[in-house]
Amino acid sequence: MEKVHVDDVDGQMSAGDVRRPISKALGADNLAINYYELAPGDSFAFGYHAHDDQEEVFYVQSGTTTFETENGDVVVSAGELIRFAPGEFQRGVNEGDERVTALALGAPRDTENVEMYRRCEECGERTQNEIEMADSEEELVTYCLDCGAETGRFD
Repeated sequence: MEKVHVDDVDGQMSAGDVRRPISKALGADNLAINYYELAPGDSFAFGYHAHDDQEEVFYVQSGTTTFETENGDVVVSAGELIRFAPGEFQRGVNEGDERVTALALGAPRDTENVEMYRRCEECGERTQNEIEMADSEEELVTYCLDCGAETGRFD
């Protein structure tokens, strides 16, 4: 058995204001658990994405999150949960004025097969992207796979 308080877990670079990897602190080998706090405009993810082999569940504790999905936008409010099967594209964004707190659960824990899309100004459309650590090692940077242009920076 392991027990941890969310505030005792160090944060990680993220597209959101706060991301704490709870699974590592608990020693969970088969389940990814992340705690998020999203300021207005923040997102859970770096782009519209799908995990080939991971099922994801988001539990919104406070605030409201809008998930872009293949079937249109879905609003998830405090106390509600949403599930995405492996291969389903999604991106959750805090489009409201109040802070969002949420838990994201994924199984299996480790997944390497992620397909992600972001808007590329150079290409003029949403393109497939990859994430790399910036040279300063203080930010993550997303790049368009078609033209190599930078599409975002996150700390």
